[in-house]
Amino acid sequence: MLENILSSLRGIWSHKLRSFLTILGVIIGIAAIIAIVSIVEGTNRRLERSLVGSGNNVITVALSQGEYNWEYDFSGGTPAGVPVVTEAVLDQVRALDGVEAATGYRTRRSWNAAYYLDRPLNNGEITGISDSYFTTMQYSVTMGRGFTAEEYARGAKVAIVDENAVTNLFDGASPLGKAVEIRQEPFVVVGVVRDDNAQEAEYESLDDYYMYSYRSGACRVYIPAQAWPIVYQFDEPLTVGVRAGSTRQMASAGSSAADLLNTYVRSDSVRYAALNAQESAEELKTLTNAIQLMLVSIASLSLLVGGIGVMNIMLVSVTERTAEIGLKKALGAKKRTILAQFLTESAVLTSVGGVLGVLAGIGLAKLISEVASLEFGISVPWIIISVAFSMFIGVLFGAMPASRAARLDPIEALRRE
Repeated sequence: MLENILSSLRGIWSHKLRSFLTILGVIIGIAAIIAIVSIVEGTNRRLERSLVGSGNNVITVALSQGEYNWEYDFSGGTPAGVPVVTEAVLDQVRALDGVEAATGYRTRRSWNAAYYLDRPLNNGEITGISDSYFTTMQYSVTMGRGFTAEEYARGAKVAIVDENAVTNLFDGASPLGKAVEIRQEPFVVVGVVRDDNAQEAEYESLDDYYMYSYRSGACRVYIPAQAWPIVYQFDEPLTVGVRAGSTRQMASAGSSAADLLNTYVRSDSVRYAALNAQESAEELKTLTNAIQLMLVSIASLSLLVGGIGVMNIMLVSVTERTAEIGLKKALGAKKRTILAQFLTESAVLTSVGGVLGVLAGIGLAKLISEVASLEFGISVPWIIISVAFSMFIGVLFGAMPASRAARLDPIEALRRE
């Protein structure tokens, strides 16, 4: 086998132009497939990163009312039949498959959520948290400190702000030791936090810009959960943050957590639901993958043309080497030996075309991504599949010429010389 491969490579090198023209169809077909797959792979990665976040596997499980998130209504109060999510229930959530961590919290959003002196905190959120919040949601303290166990326990009037709030409320100056007012109650700022998975937004439309700028530009103030009744006077239902083990587990982890929490809900008007961007990403990826399959199928037609070219040149090769085949058979070469020789030559020829096609496809995809401002991503499985498929094309279309060579009568073959 090794001798046949080396002989095939020598034959390709000695007839470089003819070999190149023979496998040109294979090169074009493989290059088209690799280029399509690389662009779609890059697009899928961009979708997942834009909608889900790079490494941010957190799902929000919140009360929903119909198609909308439930929000506290001062006139209606807390809906009946929704019990407080206790630490024991959160432990059950943490024990679910695919869940790494979970935390409960309460959030109120307001355009004038807090004040520092006479400056309002616009686009603000006040969040009452427990000691598991920052680790679950993957936030880190960048200035000052976090809450102490004693502050969590007694509901101390202390606060932690994010970097957006520092800019909006304190003009970028250090907020440590300063007091912010939340509904006329003073809270002393002890620290500043940052989202470890924050990334630059990628806007696809004006709607994306407004949605992202509102969400990412929100200014957040965190207070201990036990201090929540001091400012809002109502022990309203918790929202649960769930961190999945991986991005691919987000949908199942969020759904499982919502199902578990709903076993405790005794209301027909509200239910817990996972607000999971991964589902949107998966839907879009399914669409792009379907388009990819269609385009790859079209590109594969050129491989059929390339295979016909390989068959043609192998038939010519059999004719040119009739005397050689007759001599080998006269010296005792068996049919399977001749068959293996020509099948190997055909497979090696198309495999070389496959490798060249992969390189050309990567280069083409890179060029398209630069020109069209698209993301580029290499799919190793598709590279392996493409080279293996090109080899299969060689075996498939080289079978008839190889069979013809193996069936040659040695006497008739030598007589042609």
